Amino acid sequence: MNEQEQWTRIVAGDAQAFTAFYQATAPRLLAFLQRMVGSREAAEDVAQETYAGIWRHPGGYRRECGTVRGYLFGAGRKRAQEWWRMRGPVMEEVVETAAEAGVESQAILLDTLDCLPTEQRTLLWLREIEGLSYDELAEALDIPLGTVRSRLFTAREALRRIWFDGRKGEHNEM
Repeated sequence: MNEQEQWTRIVAGDAQAFTAFYQATAPRLLAFLQRMVGSREAAEDVAQETYAGIWRHPGGYRRECGTVRGYLFGAGRKRAQEWWRMRGPVMEEVVETAAEAGVESQAILLDTLDCLPTEQRTLLWLREIEGLSYDELAEALDIPLGTVRSRLFTAREALRRIWFDGRKGEHNEM
């Protein structure tokens, strides 16, 4: 069953189709949300709220506006923003799960990614890790396609600067 057929079944209230959708998409959404909110527990809460909202109101997705995956990540991003707003100005210490990184260079890259502002980090995560297309990014982030392109360029340049500035520091210490 393709994405559109599955969504049609979800809109009709088919719990099995929704369960299949959840099982296919939850791991990636959870990884994305964890990078946005900082802890696995909070990401699980935000993901649960995202899926519950979609189950209650599946009519929010419009096929002509993009893919179901883009819609899902956009809904998750909005829930994560709500989560941050509800926390107010006080931020608890960010809980990192280093064991999930696996490879040292991946951990270093993810740490570097964390140095970016939230908007840039989100954009790069969705594009490079989740593999969303430019059109899907535009839908998920609710911005024009041209803005996606320019912000991606800026985010990549910022990441490159942070990465190479950090690498210079390593060489100077030797």
